[in-house]
Amino acid sequence: MDFNVKKLASDAGIFFTRAIQFTGEKFGQVEKTELDAHFENLLSRADSTKNWTEKIFRQTEVLLQPNPSSRIEEFLYEKLDRTVPSRPNNEELLGHYMQDAAKDFGPGTPYGDTLIKVGDCERRLGSVQREFLQTSAIGFLTPLRNFLEGDWRTISKERRLLENRRLDLDSCKARLKKAKLAESKAAAVPDFQETRPRNYVLSASASALWSEEVDKAEHELRVAQTEFDRQAEVTRLLLEGISSTHVNHLRCLHEFVEAQTAYYKQCHLHMQDLQKELDRFPNVFAGNPGHSMASGGSSPLDPEVQAPATGTRKAKVLYDYDAADTSELSLLADELITVYTVPGMDSDWLVGERGNQKGKVPVTYLELLS
Repeated sequence: MDFNVKKLASDAGIFFTRAIQFTGEKFGQVEKTELDAHFENLLSRADSTKNWTEKIFRQTEVLLQPNPSSRIEEFLYEKLDRTVPSRPNNEELLGHYMQDAAKDFGPGTPYGDTLIKVGDCERRLGSVQREFLQTSAIGFLTPLRNFLEGDWRTISKERRLLENRRLDLDSCKARLKKAKLAESKAAAVPDFQETRPRNYVLSASASALWSEEVDKAEHELRVAQTEFDRQAEVTRLLLEGISSTHVNHLRCLHEFVEAQTAYYKQCHLHMQDLQKELDRFPNVFAGNPGHSMASGGSSPLDPEVQAPATGTRKAKVLYDYDAADTSELSLLADELITVYTVPGMDSDWLVGERGNQKGKVPVTYLELLS
């Protein structure tokens, strides 16, 4: 118990001495040990690294997870060391709704069939996004967080220790300076004509006491200087490690860019595939050609209907086309076919012939040749 009380009193005395030194420095009343220019540059670079890393980290979190509630939830689960529940993202949820709607509207209808295809694409986009988020969190966010919560905390702790050692050093310097000044006054030779012998003896005793105080202050100063130099070297080594941190973050940044590139490339490919599939249904927007023929009696593709002697043309197929029913003709890109029209046929369609095969073909898939 006695030891604890003494230690508490000692710590309180040190804190009080540092507070006096700090206050004196703020008012310009005492001297302050300045760090060298190189050390100051290291400190400035470290502070800049911490500030910008924190901003980049926060904004990357917003980019990867725009929902603040979800970010708070992930943070709490991480602090509790628990796994975040897996939930569908926005793209996956949209794709699920589209496919459920297609089942309700009928997958055989143009709208229902398109909903199925778009919904499947959205779900694939959601899967790609999930993979991108996981890759970015591990390869980019985690190293930044490790720096802020690990390396930077260590640097901050050692910097606080260095500041305390500097305050102790400057306090020792001030104490030594005060002791030397008092010693010089006490060592001044008294005037025997005006000074009593008793006062002279007291002056000599005071001089000896102040001499001992100077010796003690010099010893404390040497100890404080040694501790300050040792702490300054430790802090300097940590600050110089910021260069390694920059190299590590540079590598992580390259990985983040590669992940983004792969993500957008996969999204682009999925959308291209979806567009090709949707292009196979131009009648969805042009109207149903069968509707105008239903009221006209015979079908324009009736086997009895012969191609006119004139008006036939050659056409080059631009895209692959899968026939929707037996009245249509499937096409292969870059092949040449013979096309013509018949009375009553929708203007967006022609009759195409390839050898003995014949059927309706969409005009938008053809390049008519002279």
